[in-house]
Amino acid sequence: MTVFSAYSDDEILAYLKSQVKTGTVATDEATLRKQSFNPNATGGETGLARAFVEVANVEDIQGVLRTARKFHIAVIPQTTFSSTVIGSDGLTGAIILSTRKMNQILEISKEDSVAVVEPGVVNGDLDKEARKQGLFYAPDPGSKPFSSIGGNVSTNAGGMSTVRYGATKDNVLGLKAVLADGRVVKLGGRTLKQAFGYDLTQLFVGSEGTLGIIYEITVKLMPIPLGQSVMGVAFFDDMTALAQGVTAIRMSGVYPTMLEALDGNTVVALDKYEKTHYADNSGAMLIFRLEGGSPENVQVVRDLLDKYHGQNVTVTTDETEEADLEQLRRDMLPAVFAGRNHLMEDMAMPLSKLAPMMDYLQDLGKKLGITIYTAGHAGDGNVHPTFVWDKDVDEVPEVIIEALRQTFWKTLELGGTISGEHAVGMLKNQWNNPELGETVDQLQHQIKTLFDPMNLLNPKRKID
Repeated sequence: MTVFSAYSDDEILAYLKSQVKTGTVATDEATLRKQSFNPNATGGETGLARAFVEVANVEDIQGVLRTARKFHIAVIPQTTFSSTVIGSDGLTGAIILSTRKMNQILEISKEDSVAVVEPGVVNGDLDKEARKQGLFYAPDPGSKPFSSIGGNVSTNAGGMSTVRYGATKDNVLGLKAVLADGRVVKLGGRTLKQAFGYDLTQLFVGSEGTLGIIYEITVKLMPIPLGQSVMGVAFFDDMTALAQGVTAIRMSGVYPTMLEALDGNTVVALDKYEKTHYADNSGAMLIFRLEGGSPENVQVVRDLLDKYHGQNVTVTTDETEEADLEQLRRDMLPAVFAGRNHLMEDMAMPLSKLAPMMDYLQDLGKKLGITIYTAGHAGDGNVHPTFVWDKDVDEVPEVIIEALRQTFWKTLELGGTISGEHAVGMLKNQWNNPELGETVDQLQHQIKTLFDPMNLLNPKRKID
């Protein structure tokens, strides 16, 4: 079939450059390949973008969108490009709109307990600056040292402290965005309560760049808790016993800020990576933290761990030892990924179904003859099973695809969700109907059409 285009690539790019007054437009192949194909995501190359634009302000964003509307070109929003679900990879002929250079902390207000930031601000950098004023930013995904607030908002990222402080959505008060038609909207504000109109702020949180381009975000900050932080580890025979212990701790009233679970396979991988010997203790490892933990609260946790057969329990208030334990949890992923292809999944379960899901994953690995590495934020029911295969095999093996399929169906059967905090991207956008149901699936598409009738913003992501 022969297609006659009304405009040449040169004409399109010339127009784009005329609309981006302050930012930069790159069209060289090296840059386009680097920004189109994310090594963190598994699933193959999605397509080489036409241009990579680093915007500097709202006018640049509007210029990119004006170009997209004129020539009917897809726009792919990016910040630090760390999505694991093919959420911001290039599409053939698309324009990648990067806000990573919009990375200023515009305000930290101790009086209002808020920060106002641009989307390119790195999560960990905001937290460090807030702590200088006696505050902290609670959401702490594993990507905290390098992922941006804009990306966290786009995916509704969670993290290790979600059990106490909630996910990103629970910490966003307001935002500003440019819609596909170029209009600028201000959603929410800086008040801790707001009940006027429909909550469009929360609609944008987790929308994966499909409804508008966010350029300013107001987030809630918390005062640093008084007292000493207490961290500890405990070991269990298996993940089922660990999950039961976690449930008891959650219901005890001590309000932990971290309850992180690692199964035996993951602990073995960590030992190899860290040159440690944790796997000698038992089949599963729990890392926990109590902020301002009183001796009474620590004793409650110790008693519960003993009741649920936790072994080799150790606790510490030493800041260096605590930092080492936290880093151990962050090193879980590179330890499991080392030298292998991988797919890490992201289900969230009703808390009562966490133990049954752990059992299921163990049985599934045995049934299919594969090793599944299971870890996650046990305190909020978020499970991260990782499926690995040989580095020399480019295509995802059929047995891994079948393991994912069975895992997803079991998650839905138990009343869970197949995306707890990593978003949907293109990896899971074919599962909208099974997870949401036909009616809600249709409503999702109607919302998308309302905000983006030309389907220009991050097409094929979030919903297909």
